[in-house]
Amino acid sequence: MTQHASLSPERWARFPPEHQLLMIANEMNRAAALMGEDDGRSRGLAYERVLRLVDLTVAVNPRRALRRELLRWRDLVAALYLEAAPDMREHRAVLRCLLQLAPTTAAQIPYILDNA
Repeated sequence: MTQHASLSPERWARFPPEHQLLMIANEMNRAAALMGEDDGRSRGLAYERVLRLVDLTVAVNPRRALRRELLRWRDLVAALYLEAAPDMREHRAVLRCLLQLAPTTAAQIPYILDNA
């Protein structure tokens, strides 16, 4: 994985947690655009980037409750990553869960999910 490979925990920690969550959501949106049969490899790489950003967020975030919820959420993404056939409905449900972790990100749900 080359994208985000050079992103250090120190640099990632400079972003507020809400921005970190939105950047993770952005990678989830990239994965959503890769749900075709021929997109398996690219979709897998997108989920790998999501997992990498979640790991960084957990590593740098002092809020225990958020870390705990992100680790639970990470399991959902890992399951999507392992799926042979993509399920857009499941993907969107997992993304909705992520966005609900903070009020600022939850406010984005109508713009990200409800119009798609």
